[in-house]
Amino acid sequence: MLRFDPFSDLDAMTRGLLSSQSGSDRSPRFMPMDLYKVDDHYVLTADLPGVDPGSVDVSVDNGTLTLTAHRSARSEDSVQWLTSERFFGTYRRQLSLGDGIDTTRISATYENGVLTVTIPLAERAKPRRIEVSHAAGSKPIEPTTIESS
Repeated sequence: MLRFDPFSDLDAMTRGLLSSQSGSDRSPRFMPMDLYKVDDHYVLTADLPGVDPGSVDVSVDNGTLTLTAHRSARSEDSVQWLTSERFFGTYRRQLSLGDGIDTTRISATYENGVLTVTIPLAERAKPRRIEVSHAAGSKPIEPTTIESS
């Protein structure tokens, strides 16, 4: 379901080193998530605390699931910041979906700062039992005994 990208950690480190770390220029670093399988579907949960539910967007295009959310900066000009560690800006995460996913039935909910995306398996990807039938006109196989001399 997920494709491994060996350069994602390097890209994240490079962005971290080249970006400004002061006050309002900071942007979100990551969207922590869990992904697990239950019966015939996958469940993805992503932590997005403080994000306006109206800014959350989940889309699928050409086998890629994209999660996007935005946390607005506080606009309190009269304050003197002592510490500003909470990121604001746009969060984005993309996952490559396998062929066995029913993209038309993907659903999402956002509650208490947690985005939950349900990703169902396609019918053709679900395990199934295949019936074995006898060929037409063939005789059933009779057990035989071997006599010893």
